[in-house]
Amino acid sequence: MTQHTLERAFSDLDFAMMSRAIKLAKRGIYTTAPNPNVGCVIVRDEEIVGEGYHHRAGEPHAEVHAMRMAGEKAVGATAYVTLEPCSHYGRTPPCAEGLIKAKVARVVCAMVDPNPKVAGRGIQMLRDAGIEVQIGLLEQDALALNPGFIKYMRTGMPFVQLKMAASLDGQSALSNGQSQWITSPAARQDVQRYRAISGGILSTSKTVIDDNASLNVRWDDLPNSVQAQYLQEELRQPVRVILDRQNHLTDALKLFHTDGERVIVRSDGDCIPLLDSAHQIDLSTTLKRISDEHHINHLWVEAGATLASAMIKANLVDELIVYLAPKLMGSDGRGLIGALGLSAMADVIDLNITDVRMVGVDIRITATIKRNEIR
Repeated sequence: MTQHTLERAFSDLDFAMMSRAIKLAKRGIYTTAPNPNVGCVIVRDEEIVGEGYHHRAGEPHAEVHAMRMAGEKAVGATAYVTLEPCSHYGRTPPCAEGLIKAKVARVVCAMVDPNPKVAGRGIQMLRDAGIEVQIGLLEQDALALNPGFIKYMRTGMPFVQLKMAASLDGQSALSNGQSQWITSPAARQDVQRYRAISGGILSTSKTVIDDNASLNVRWDDLPNSVQAQYLQEELRQPVRVILDRQNHLTDALKLFHTDGERVIVRSDGDCIPLLDSAHQIDLSTTLKRISDEHHINHLWVEAGATLASAMIKANLVDELIVYLAPKLMGSDGRGLIGALGLSAMADVIDLNITDVRMVGVDIRITATIKRNEIR
């Protein structure tokens, strides 16, 4: 069945209610990780009788909030859920079982849960109980809600966003290393928002030392729109992962005197030693390990040209977030990306530009890498 044929199977009310469920799910983007963002709307006789979203891991799921609100009005109703209801016992009971007990008549799921513990079992449980189940309404919107959760469940690796900032002529710093500040306060607020969404921030000891960076989420620097919707204590601090192969970090740095978990990747000692055959940090293995051990499925990378090029060459970047400031710094500045070892135009890395917008006076470009294999 094509997407067009699939969408014709749904009514205007179905579209409206799933759109509302997706909007509800977005309320959890700063609080829910590593769990997925999920929204649920329960409708009976074309009226909303219950709705909710998943707030935080370990707390009730979206369906539970919606069913509590609906009460007995859930009987014979339709539940719109952005992700297949879970079918297993974790920190909370299975939502599919709850919907069965609530006696809903129909469940519309935007997408199947990629978690191997679910993966269609919730849908089958509902159907076995005599509940009508339809799948695929606004699936692309639902996929966009949880890039980290989905990628980790499918591949065991985190969704990686690489952030870079440069002048309009592509320089990330002056020749003497000065770079504060290339971008505007509005762009730096935008970066705080991305940090808050992620489960972890990856950087290098050089970046931390050069900027004396704390790499945490600073409440006062978040956009007003975020501060208006959340309490400060609701927002989580991402895990800060620092690559420090030569053990340059010292306790005097801000990194060690600000809230939030830290993971230091070093060549020896009691930290994570992950070196490849060339005695460089094995980036792929590092990302896999920190994802598994620290429950990071969405990783935000802030670092200089060397790590940026290494991540790209290792084919570990899912999305580029590039801020371009209306400044010129000259060819004697420091470039945005390190050497990629290219010698032919056929090997140049092509990008898909997915979004371009102004953030303050700066341009923010969002892009993905076209090629499946980076040489």
